[in-house]
Amino acid sequence: MELRLASPADAEAVAAIYAPYVASTPVSFEVEPPGAAEMARRISATLPAHPFLVAVDGGDVLGYAYAGAHRSRAAYRWAVEVSVYVDGARHRGGVGRALYAALFALLRAQGYRRAFAGITLPNRASAGFHEAMGFRPIGVFRRIGWKGGAWHDVGWWQLDLDASDGAPGEPLPLDGLDAALVAGILSRGIIGGNP
Repeated sequence: MELRLASPADAEAVAAIYAPYVASTPVSFEVEPPGAAEMARRISATLPAHPFLVAVDGGDVLGYAYAGAHRSRAAYRWAVEVSVYVDGARHRGGVGRALYAALFALLRAQGYRRAFAGITLPNRASAGFHEAMGFRPIGVFRRIGWKGGAWHDVGWWQLDLDASDGAPGEPLPLDGLDAALVAGILSRGIIGGNP
């Protein structure tokens, strides 16, 4: 398995991974799975400011992870929201862990301080995974989303990418990082054999 930056050419595979989460679960609050054209737009809109990564094996996309702005007001600019989705047949194989590890390394290099993840509750597997990656629970929005004929809570988890309290430098866009640094971070996510 190897990690790389996504491109619009990955959109069909990314959409296929995401579709079951939308169509069959409350994990995503979207109600219609986006198609390849919409996923291509999302990938293009995320890059070059924030990372959008895919894990691939033999040309097959196994999962993806990305970051985006937490909020639009200026004082929030050191915070990002993150998500990871893995093909259902590849759960518990290290794909999500590798994607998040590389994503967080890139976000640290960009100068981000905090990462947040929203998880529809209950979701013991996702909560446990995020906590294993260093996140801590910080609160719950009760009955905030209606999907599948029921109200759902969303829990929020926080990861301190940089715990220092001093004045931060401006975060860099992803395309502002040295290409060799990006390649080095992504190459550390290579896993031999079956993921």
